[in-house]
Amino acid sequence: MHVIGTAGHVDHGKSTLIKALTGINPDRLREEQEREMTIELGFAWLTLAGGLEVGIVDVPGHRDFIDNMLAGVGGIDAVIFVIAADEGVMPQTREHLAILDLLQIPAGLVALTKCDLVPEPDWLNLVEDDIRSILAGTVLNEAPIIRVSARTGEGLDSLRDQLAVLLKNVPSRPDLQRPRLSIDRVFTLTGFGTVVTGTLQDGSFKTGDEVVILPQNLKSRIRGLQTHKRKLDMVQPGSRTAVNISGIDLDQVKRGDLLTIPGKYLPSGRMDASIHVLADVSGGIFHNQEVKFYLGAAETLARIRVLGQDKIAPGGKGWVQLEFSDPVVAAHGDRFILRRPSPGETLGGGIILDPHPVKRHKRFQAEVIKKLEVLSQGSPDDLLYQAAMGAGLFTRKRLGELAKMDTDVLEQAFTKLVDEGRFIAINDGSARDEVLLAADGTLQKFTASMQAELEQFHTANPLRQGMPREELKSRLKLSQKDFSTLLQWWLNTAQIKADVSRVSLPGFQVAFTPDQVKKQAILLKQLAVAPFSPPGMKDLIELAGIDLVNALIESGTLVKTSDEVVFSRQAFEDMKSWVVTTIQNEGAVTITGFRDHFETSRKYALAFLENLDASGVTYRDGDYRKLRVR
Repeated sequence: MHVIGTAGHVDHGKSTLIKALTGINPDRLREEQEREMTIELGFAWLTLAGGLEVGIVDVPGHRDFIDNMLAGVGGIDAVIFVIAADEGVMPQTREHLAILDLLQIPAGLVALTKCDLVPEPDWLNLVEDDIRSILAGTVLNEAPIIRVSARTGEGLDSLRDQLAVLLKNVPSRPDLQRPRLSIDRVFTLTGFGTVVTGTLQDGSFKTGDEVVILPQNLKSRIRGLQTHKRKLDMVQPGSRTAVNISGIDLDQVKRGDLLTIPGKYLPSGRMDASIHVLADVSGGIFHNQEVKFYLGAAETLARIRVLGQDKIAPGGKGWVQLEFSDPVVAAHGDRFILRRPSPGETLGGGIILDPHPVKRHKRFQAEVIKKLEVLSQGSPDDLLYQAAMGAGLFTRKRLGELAKMDTDVLEQAFTKLVDEGRFIAINDGSARDEVLLAADGTLQKFTASMQAELEQFHTANPLRQGMPREELKSRLKLSQKDFSTLLQWWLNTAQIKADVSRVSLPGFQVAFTPDQVKKQAILLKQLAVAPFSPPGMKDLIELAGIDLVNALIESGTLVKTSDEVVFSRQAFEDMKSWVVTTIQNEGAVTITGFRDHFETSRKYALAFLENLDASGVTYRDGDYRKLRVR
């Protein structure tokens, strides 16, 4: 199944031609019929020779409705470019052609309409010569020109035959298993609820599928599907599709939103792209310029950051980073159009190269330009590698979803990159699609950041055993899953040391100064005087300083059982051994029994026994402590 669109100047007969071809009036609004002018998108369909089904999107030609025109041509496979014989090439003819060329619409033909109003063959020949001159060098350079009249029926059969020939050479839309539908119409039906329509791309929808509307992230489910008013259980990519969704109100959805399945696409406030500025644009495109951005049926304001140069002159090409006023959903390779908000003018268009750049680029950074060059011209290996660099840690399946490549090409490139050591497995995974991988460049970046953070921490905290795990995760700005996976990989590759709570570099050791060694000896001597009733935490800090006391606690030389009570390691182990042995022999111990045995106070007894409870050695049963069964 294919979808074609119309294009051309206002009042050149687009809607009349579609009605004559299909029997369906695409002008569904009363105002459109009264004014005899298309305002909103219109839709129709027909079946060509050989049973080929074709959906048709009819777009407005008036310059005041160029936004609606752009919402209709983004997802078409071919175009019927309509030019009236009595008027010939007009301003919107040229602008619509420029848009079709920027979007690289893969096929098309020219319908020279209203030929019944121009009986002179010489005039028609002159008009065709003029048309050929403006088509030269565009995607419609070789397009056939069919002379037709919707009023008399002249040329309609020839037009249908040419469409059938044209579309046979247009490949079907691939099923990349990540369906998306750019919503171009929203309405309600009594008894059904909200219905959205659009041209389905990159995958299939089935009745009952869980779906999500982006960028709002509204969850829903498909209640019903239709194509050309036929109810279907499944719709294929390339279909004009109406989707009845549940649990979503009409005012929650608008034209330009994206309907997809969860986990396949993410909205973005910033994208990298290449652009081509039209030759007849006044002034070109300059840095920090505000423009209207059109992608599929979506429209939003964007600010252009020109990269590698000060501006892009008329007729020129360049690299840009687009920053949007509202989030946009796109994939690598999507084509878009840029227009000046006021006065309205089509400036140019381009291709999305990276829909999720990590950060705002520096404008004149050679590394950034090189990356964009690779993304625009690179081999499948290069494209897959660049997608991996932007993905962080990924599974094979997730990378395939991000890369938007043919499955066979993806597998070949993936295998090659693994064999070359450019993709590295970070965990084992019980199944192929559970294995987390990273590009070697990503690993180098994460590892260098980790080492820099730990070196800085060790320098600032020479008496601490290491950085708390949670602090390192936060500094590296990683998710818990990615951090845990990388931490284990760094341990396996001997790039860090770690215990249950801290991380350090392999060569790091706490080293006390001679003065600190003396203070440590004095502190331990004080603790040995009355090991079971030692000086309090405040006394120890006054004696040796808080940094040294904390260092001795971290190293295990001292054991902190409460905010106020600290024991030497030897005293702690002696008390623990007595408690365990006593419970094994007598069944339980009490605070009073512990206190009397060690000739200490209730404060120390309680702090110690509660510490054993907290660490899982014992548990409290009324006035007794008993061993916890392990």
